[in-house]
Parts: sequence; structure tokens; C-alpha cells
Amino acid sequence: MKAFSMKNVVKNRNNAAYLFVLPFVIVFLIFSVYPVFRTLFLSFTDYKGYGEPALVGLDNYKRVLGDKFFWRSLYNTVKMWGLNIVLQLGLAFLLTIVFSDIKYKVRGLAVFRAVYYLPNLIAATSVAFLFKTLLDWKYGTFNQILLAAGIIDQQVNWLGQRSTAWGVVAVIQAWMWFGNSFIMLMAGVQGIPNDYFEAAAIDGAGRWKTFGKITLPLLRPILLYVAVTSLIGGLQLFDLPFLINGVAGASTAGEPGGTLQTVVMYMYKFGFETHQVGFASAIAYTLFIIILIVSVLEFKFIGGKED
Repeated sequence: MKAFSMKNVVKNRNNAAYLFVLPFVIVFLIFSVYPVFRTLFLSFTDYKGYGEPALVGLDNYKRVLGDKFFWRSLYNTVKMWGLNIVLQLGLAFLLTIVFSDIKYKVRGLAVFRAVYYLPNLIAATSVAFLFKTLLDWKYGTFNQILLAAGIIDQQVNWLGQRSTAWGVVAVIQAWMWFGNSFIMLMAGVQGIPNDYFEAAAIDGAGRWKTFGKITLPLLRPILLYVAVTSLIGGLQLFDLPFLINGVAGASTAGEPGGTLQTVVMYMYKFGFETHQVGFASAIAYTLFIIILIVSVLEFKFIGGKED
């Protein structure tokens, strides 16, 4: 009989742990890692979705950089993300100040957090259908309220005008995500020791000075996280403008007038409609590089140096 060995027991436990982890690793490699490298390879080819791909070097990337419609799609995407992040963080900051200030002590914080976070849990399909109904230019509830209040004298086609459609999508995005930002900021505020605020009060610092000198600097890691994740999600925007247009053809064109066409919608058009998979893959990696560069800049200017 072999002598009992703690080393053998630990080794057997490690082997069992590897067996439990193995299914996840296999699925991750097949459905996450492999597509990343496959897309990179296809971006250097003329692949059409069938047959053998032929290498074309950097031709696809040159085409992307020289394509005015790609840059217009990027401009549309950045414009919608920019308004979204301003509204999202502005409302989240306002609610954080109100709920964290003793002067405005509000009971039932957990209930409010759940209500504010709820839009984030609703599927984009349901959100698009809801707002298409509310903003219908003939019979929509929103227009009827504005007409009854005397704010407008005729129906406004909110989703059919280039001047308003992009703003509507940005506002809807902000409504969907401000609850997530609020919870993040509120958790950051609650993690700040009360000693800092008590010391500021003893020194005679006002509410806004305390916020600017203590709360805001200590929230910098949270702000960096929100900014980076918002950037990644915002520049990959696809579902809401795609669904809010209606039929598939109009969706990929980003009607009205192409103002809702995002980079991912543009990539989808070439990858799944015209079957120019190689070019679509180059668009995907160009977007990845843009996101990477802007994320690094956010780390530099928001993250700063540790004090």
C-alpha cells in the first residue's frame, strides 16, 4: 500500500480542477480567440464568403482609409456617442450628488437604483419598438403631448429628419445606460472614507468645493472605467439605429439620409449584404485600432498619475 502523500492529493485536485475548466477554455478558444485571428487574416484577403481567400496585402485597409462613407459613418457614430456620454454622465453625476448629500437624504436608495438600472435590462428590440411607437410622427404619444401643451403647432417627424434622428438615438442610449453609470459612481462615493468629508467640513469647505477637491478626484478610477466602457460600446453601436429604421435595407443605409449609419452598420453591409468579407474585416480592425488609440488617450488624461 502506498503511503499517504499530501503532494499527491494536491496534484489530483489540480487535475480535477483542470478538467472542470477545460470545457470553458475550449469554447472560449473556438468562439472568441479563433474568430479574432481569423478576421485579422481575412482583412488581408479578397474573401467573398465562399471559395479560397486570396491575399491582397494592405489593399483593404487603403480602401477603408480612402472611403469617405467610412469616415462619415465614423462621424455619425462619434456624434451619437458624444451626446450620449454627456447626457449619461451628467444625469448620473446629478443623481449621485443628490443621493449622497446629507441635505437631500432620500430613503429607499435601493429602490431608486433598481428603477434607474431597469432600462439597461430591456432588450434593444423592445426599446426600439417602444420609442418608434412613442415618436411616431402621426400618432405618437410624444407629439400629441407637445401639441396639447402648445409647444409645437404640427407633428414633428423625430425619426425621419436628419436634424433630429441622431439626437433621438443618443438620448435613448443615455436613458438606457445612465442607471449603470449612476450605480458605478454611487458605489465609488460610498467607498470614500467619511473622514475626508468631516475634515473638509471642519476646514469650512463648501459643498461644491468638497465635491471638486475630494469626491471628483477619488472617483477618477470609476470615471475612467465608465469612459472606456462607454467608448467601446458607443463606437460599436449597431442594434438601436439598425432596429429603429425599420426594414433591413433602410437600416443598413442608416436612414434618414445616412445620418444613423454607424461604423458597425457599414461593416455589416459589406460583410452580410454585398459579401465583401475581406473589406468588412478590414473595417472591423480599423475600428479596433481607433478604439484602442482613444482608450489609451482616456487612460492618459483621465487616469493620470497616482497621487
